[in-house]
Amino acid sequence: MAIVHKSVYGSDMSLLQLRTFVEVYRRRSLSEAARAIGITQPAASQHIASLEAQLSHPLFDRHSRGVRPTAIADDLAASIGNSLDTAESALATARARSSRVSGTVHIAAPSDLLGEMITPRLAPLLEMGLDLRLHIGGREALYSMLLKDKVHLAVTASQPNDARLAFHELGKESLLAVACPAMAEQIAQGPLADTLNRFPHLAYDLERPLLRTWLEANQIELTRQPSLTVPDLRVLRSGLFAGLGWSVLPGYLSSVERSAHTLCEIPAPITLPSNPFYLVWARSSLRHPRVAMARDALIKALRD
Repeated sequence: MAIVHKSVYGSDMSLLQLRTFVEVYRRRSLSEAARAIGITQPAASQHIASLEAQLSHPLFDRHSRGVRPTAIADDLAASIGNSLDTAESALATARARSSRVSGTVHIAAPSDLLGEMITPRLAPLLEMGLDLRLHIGGREALYSMLLKDKVHLAVTASQPNDARLAFHELGKESLLAVACPAMAEQIAQGPLADTLNRFPHLAYDLERPLLRTWLEANQIELTRQPSLTVPDLRVLRSGLFAGLGWSVLPGYLSSVERSAHTLCEIPAPITLPSNPFYLVWARSSLRHPRVAMARDALIKALRD
């Protein structure tokens, strides 16, 4: 352990060598790490070899599907922690502020989030001089795009648990059960668990993510499958307008409609659960000044 600490704070290890090590450690692949940093695989191999020579210990065991970290690599990674990401992010932000930012930033989110919450708040990023490319995807697709460097930033309703990804919680939205006025009135006429089972319900998919959260919070069990599923909450909302059934939506997708009484809330018998939203990015992407500035601007815009 003493060897690792001495080398980390010594003058022999360059920032790029340490970045290469961190990316290889997180990705378990020299080729993926090299691609994320923007260097060749032979250069990445040379960086790791240089660190191993300085430490007099191997950092990774090579195998057919990538690399496995040694105990020394685990110690070195623990010593570095997130300090390298923090330092590079601060440097990128400072460089961006010292000159006009330009370039393209790719942002991804589920279609309903992108259409209702994110796109109307992108003016500050365009005013900074950035070109924006927007992409649509569900949770797993978003994480995959971030890790493959196809997008720089993503907004999700789930917190990532992959060490290669960082996140910032943007806020929370209450989840409300809603239906058209006529159906909401009929549902209110009997015991809620019974009437909810008597009427068809609509869901994002067969797993019923938002709806399931509301049901569990209110200790209600549905005995039937969704009558309609669609992976776009705005399309789901259209089905509610048409009286096709009831469902659960985040507050931002039904506030205007509830005010206009085109949708009515079905009162929760116990509690209203909340749904958090996160801005997510690959840790290595903040080396780029435009991405660091876009991240900060998007956090502010979405919070406002």
